[in-house]
Amino acid sequence: MSIEITGARIWLRLPYGIVITETQVNMWLVMLVIAIVCKWLTHNLQVKPTGRRQVIAEYLVKLTTNLVKDKMGEGFKNFAPFIAALFSFALLCSLSSLLGMYPPTADLSTTLGWAIVTFVLILYYKIRTEGFLGYLKGLGDPIPILAPFNILGEFSTPISMAIRLFGNISAGLVISTLVYAVLSWLSSIALQWLPDVLAGIPLLQIGLPAILSIYFDLFSSFLQSFIFCMLTMLYISQAARKEI
Repeated sequence: MSIEITGARIWLRLPYGIVITETQVNMWLVMLVIAIVCKWLTHNLQVKPTGRRQVIAEYLVKLTTNLVKDKMGEGFKNFAPFIAALFSFALLCSLSSLLGMYPPTADLSTTLGWAIVTFVLILYYKIRTEGFLGYLKGLGDPIPILAPFNILGEFSTPISMAIRLFGNISAGLVISTLVYAVLSWLSSIALQWLPDVLAGIPLLQIGLPAILSIYFDLFSSFLQSFIFCMLTMLYISQAARKEI
């Protein structure tokens, strides 16, 4: 077994060619945090809430359920746990960059995996609603010659969802890194006339990186996670074409 560090990723090489990436490690850490929070919120529940912890838990459940029912319909209310898990997972994966971790959502394999799950659910509800033969027939609408384009359109859904989330998070990570490096370089040039002790302090890195972090790490993480979940609900409910 060997440990190899390459750029922003840590590769753990195990026997038989098994490789564990930093993305996988950080995802498991995020899942552990979510599991701990869920266990804490749902521990020792009472019929009538007596503590703030249970009130918060019930509020989150009600908020998610109402959102799903409003966007997907009453018949899809059982999707609330899935949407809540997807949103919290995507959000915490993106926010992990605030702790200096490599955000799993900056890895295309992560977002593509989530998008494939959505794609499978879309196919399931289309086939459930129209029947398998009806679904195949629908690929030829309005004329059979357009079937190849309709098939491409089917596969473009998960690809666009994956690239949207991945692109925004990875772009923010790259921009923040570049700005931080440029400010460090400018700081070393502008302050080189100061004593060595003071010249080594990157004063120009104070302020601007924090402002960028508010947008890319906080606002963009919340926004992109919410959009991903909204698209998931929209595509699945449209695939069914009616409330179940």
